[in-house]
Amino acid sequence: MFSKEEYINRRIALARRFNKGLLLFMGNSESPMNYADNTYHFRQDSTFLYYFGINSPNLAVIFDTHTGKTTLFGDEMSIDEIVWMGRQKTLLEKAGEVGLETVLPSGDLAERILSAMQTKLHIHYLPPYRAENKIILAQLFSLPVAQVVEKASIEFIKAVVAQRSIKSPSEIHEIHTAVSTSVDMQMKAMQMAKPGMKESKIAAALQEIALSAGGNIAYPVILTVNGHILHNHYHGNTLKAGDLVLNDSGAESAMGYAGDLTRTFPAGKTFSAQQKEMYSIVLNSYQSAVKLLKPGVRYLDVHLEACLQLAEGLKSLGLMKGDLKEAVQQGAHALFFQCGTGHMMGLDVHDMEDLGEQYVGYSDELLKNTSQFGLKSLRLGKELQTGYVLTVEPGLYFIPELIDQWKEKQHLSSFINYDIVEKYKSFGGIRVEDDFVISQNGATLLGKPLAIEIDDIEQIRSNAF
Repeated sequence: MFSKEEYINRRIALARRFNKGLLLFMGNSESPMNYADNTYHFRQDSTFLYYFGINSPNLAVIFDTHTGKTTLFGDEMSIDEIVWMGRQKTLLEKAGEVGLETVLPSGDLAERILSAMQTKLHIHYLPPYRAENKIILAQLFSLPVAQVVEKASIEFIKAVVAQRSIKSPSEIHEIHTAVSTSVDMQMKAMQMAKPGMKESKIAAALQEIALSAGGNIAYPVILTVNGHILHNHYHGNTLKAGDLVLNDSGAESAMGYAGDLTRTFPAGKTFSAQQKEMYSIVLNSYQSAVKLLKPGVRYLDVHLEACLQLAEGLKSLGLMKGDLKEAVQQGAHALFFQCGTGHMMGLDVHDMEDLGEQYVGYSDELLKNTSQFGLKSLRLGKELQTGYVLTVEPGLYFIPELIDQWKEKQHLSSFINYDIVEKYKSFGGIRVEDDFVISQNGATLLGKPLAIEIDDIEQIRSNAF
């Protein structure tokens, strides 16, 4: 937990963005896996953590932006809960640690909302992503559940996004810690992987590192020999000599901040000649994108430069042809790079994605209004500012079904040599990814150093045998 003063100052800064009205913050509740007392790992709502820091279920807060009064709604532990879970800090003690003076029973929340509605006091809430909170909000505001999300406050969303986007020094320290643990996870994979080993054995070792550091994984581990499947959470394959292993894994710190790293390495000691060619193209794209990172630069332009570098590399191998700037403009590169080059990161690995991509990754000046395949998956396009934390993660993915579909239609064939592409259908995928904080004049890599050059990765792999 951060200092009491940091949480108080965050709330004061938020209040300045409103003339009047109440802000309703909904914490998360426990979610059962298969019966009520057997729950999934509890994860508090990130915005609730940001302003209040209390990592306990079944809480809500009403913040009066005019008076500055903040009321926490929740219940103290019952004797049954103490018997099963042991005595913990009281809710009043937890509230005091973050500067909250008023704690009321959870049952009083409905009465407070009703009173505010009767006096025509505007109540802002954020769009819920948990079914439980959708139901609670529907009951509190007498709304059909289907209308709860659309009635969320845009003003509240924009205020939270503006504030949470700029990371404080203490937040950057926490993210740096999470990324360093993620580096340990990446190194473990490169040091232990061998032909004949199951993906699941490596994935389990990575999760152990995250847990032993006091936190958890920031998202389900992607550890696969089928790197062309972008979010592949299957771990049942056996590594073979000649395979590429794609490891996209990151740790979440004890305070909820995320790391997000990817490395691709050979299952054996060295990359093949073809794998080296493709890896070099991806690495060049990554390095070109990183060089552009600084305040005032649109991440959309960083993405387009990364795409152009991928296209130029593919042209050098004969897979693409023609005017490559035009090819990227029309989306021809998306046959090989179907996603975005990066996203915001912080308390969420895709930071604040629950608040809406348009508000988090774009702006009033730059709307996300494209349906173009590939570009529509870019989560971040707006101008960068000092204090933003983001990922850079270009890749090349050879998806047989997509290649077959485009080839059958001869889609964008003026830019793609389908006969040559056909020879790469079984190649798989490569991605490299690091995390950066935007500084006054550029960007700073977060976390401990991690091998990314071919020679360095092959040295680690040789030492593993």
